[in-house]
Amino acid sequence: MTTKSAAAAARATVYGHPRQGRGRELKKAIEGYWKGRVTADALRTTAAELRRTHWRQLAGAGVHEVPTGDFSYYDHVLDTTVMVGAIPARHRETVAADALDGYFAMARGTQDVAPLEMTKWFDTNYHYLVPELGPDTVFTADSTQQVAELKEALALGLTARPVLVGPVTYLLLAKPAPGVAADFDPLTLLDRLLPVYAEVLADLRAAGAAWVQLDEPALVQDRTPADLNAAARAYRDLGALTDRPKLLVASYFDRLGDALPVLAKAPVEGLALDFTGPAAANLDGLAAVGGLPGKRLVAGVVDGRNIWVNDLEKSLTTLGTLLGLADRVDVSASCSLLHVPLDAAAEKDVDPQILRWLSFAKQKTAEITTLARGLSQGTDAIAGELAANRAALASRAASPITRNPAVRARAEAVTGADSRRSRPYAERAAAQRAHLGLPLLPTTTIGSFPQTGELRAARADLRAGRIDTAGYEERIRAEIQEVVSYQEKAGVDVLVHGEPERNDMVQYFAEQLDGYLATRHGWVQSYGTRYVRPPILAGDIARPEPMTVRWTSYAQSLTAKPVKGMLTGPVTMLAWSFVRDDQPLGETARQVALALRDEVADLEAAGTSVIQVDEPALRETLPLRAADRPAYLDWATEAFRLATGGVRPDTQIHTHMCYAEFGDVVQAIDDLDADVISLEAARSHMQVARELAAHGYPREAGPGVWDIHSPRIPSAEEAAALLRTGLEAIPAERLWVNPDCGLKTRGWPETRASLENLVAAARTVREELSGA
Repeated sequence: MTTKSAAAAARATVYGHPRQGRGRELKKAIEGYWKGRVTADALRTTAAELRRTHWRQLAGAGVHEVPTGDFSYYDHVLDTTVMVGAIPARHRETVAADALDGYFAMARGTQDVAPLEMTKWFDTNYHYLVPELGPDTVFTADSTQQVAELKEALALGLTARPVLVGPVTYLLLAKPAPGVAADFDPLTLLDRLLPVYAEVLADLRAAGAAWVQLDEPALVQDRTPADLNAAARAYRDLGALTDRPKLLVASYFDRLGDALPVLAKAPVEGLALDFTGPAAANLDGLAAVGGLPGKRLVAGVVDGRNIWVNDLEKSLTTLGTLLGLADRVDVSASCSLLHVPLDAAAEKDVDPQILRWLSFAKQKTAEITTLARGLSQGTDAIAGELAANRAALASRAASPITRNPAVRARAEAVTGADSRRSRPYAERAAAQRAHLGLPLLPTTTIGSFPQTGELRAARADLRAGRIDTAGYEERIRAEIQEVVSYQEKAGVDVLVHGEPERNDMVQYFAEQLDGYLATRHGWVQSYGTRYVRPPILAGDIARPEPMTVRWTSYAQSLTAKPVKGMLTGPVTMLAWSFVRDDQPLGETARQVALALRDEVADLEAAGTSVIQVDEPALRETLPLRAADRPAYLDWATEAFRLATGGVRPDTQIHTHMCYAEFGDVVQAIDDLDADVISLEAARSHMQVARELAAHGYPREAGPGVWDIHSPRIPSAEEAAALLRTGLEAIPAERLWVNPDCGLKTRGWPETRASLENLVAAARTVREELSGA
């Protein structure tokens, strides 16, 4: 550390907080509003209570400066679209009639109007709504939400800092609006957008903001000189404003690289940088540019994306180095705590030994405030916390829970032959067509069917002991019978059992694999009101017994049509879990792949001819920097092939991906060597079909024709039109017809109507093709 005065300046802060509430009150209130059971005023009251609770908890834990503007009813990027007035033309009438209903219409669509496209927020499992912009876009400032939340926090007597998506990241995340040329660059609108940000900043200053945080995570990606020049211009102009608060420009998820000197030279008062994982390189980068003399540095030294306890002594060492590189150093998590659950102490079922290794949002906040205190007052002031932290880290390092010699020996014995199919695709395709006898444009679904209230109640009844295992399984059998019967009547070609026994596509498997830990209250927002409980990878992975064979075989016994076996792939099992940080991800992926390989073999032996191994997270987990991608893609694709490479040629391997920018991973999709891939395509208007064609993808593909994340019921003609667009890129003999994703979030009435329209569309286009 340097001087005592520099250390004394250290304060604790965070960039954002989980939104849902301890009992997911926000989810329940929003979904109640959609169903007409909760009024708009009641929804707003619930939201305000949650914000006040979060702020008071943060302040009570020792956070000096709480964030505002990070709360959202659905998505913070959509909130930014509202803030800058970039409402798509098709939604303006609804927004003008009722702002709240219009907001949800942009997020979810209506029967008559499509929603905004949705995709992954950088390399996380959080989804944002993609802004739609064009050369005619007119921006107008609407700081109502941001000002109101700031005033709420200030009224509680708190020091508050509004957090906004920065203008450069907002434009880099945007896409050309429908009807706009595909080569339109939204970044050309920067000069039009900056005055709107200036107006919002002035409004926030007038409302009492001393600082405003502008998040620019897009700058941690590989950026062109034009992008960097845009960032320099943006913060030159915003920094030159006289009527504004102090500006804190934040980045996270990776190292800034070439963007760091741009931001360091900008006339802003502070930077917030990530110093965890690959972003630890920001430390050397900061030293290389001469530090931030006269500026504030908010140091993200606590991992905001994983759930393991922080190494406090290591973080203090980093913070001590940073003290010499900035005028003032404050302490924070590496990013918003949106990406972790609320409170590890709520997990009463977790082994106490493991619980001491875990750190959720509440525990991370305590780590941040402890580090700030240690930085300001010296290590003697936190001696007790440091001792407890050393003991927790040592306990985990020495625990036999983390290592299984048999698993490690098997993984080390894997050879290249284990991850290759026995026959090339052309021979497999011929064998599969002969074996399965499917029609042209075969129809299928992605796997899950609606998770009804009755199914959730059955699981709750089983946990509570109100029914026994036999009673629960009888309900599952009845649901599978209904799902199979319905698909046969609807005319679906390749059926699924509907997954009624599964709570989540990752958690279900994690609960049956050694080495995984499931939580009861560890909810994390995925999108909108969709929350998941990512399991925790605590040790080496092994499969004690078959996980899916029983219910898949039961479904197959009910029909002569093929029923798909449904598994979650190794990359997604990692991406949607909290992974180990004590070994390379590739090693963990190989362990998961071997467990899945055993399951695939058992499904095939039981007579399952079509097996789907979903990898929706393949693109999501792609490193943000191009230099880091080849190594990731090598182990990611190898893990998929290891899981699927042992089957016969006539067993058809499917995979599925959704809600991502697929163009970045087309070669990797090819390298998976799956026989069929289904992909999200409805909101993006079949873009992925064109990307596959441009790559020369040689296998079968099902670009989705039904956006299942909207309550809209697509007409048969709408689905047929998308199919015709798909046929422009993919030959009919290789084109499948399916929804974008699984149906668990939809209700039965819309599922029936939409699926029947999908089958009708396939039938119509088949007839057109045969007529030609």
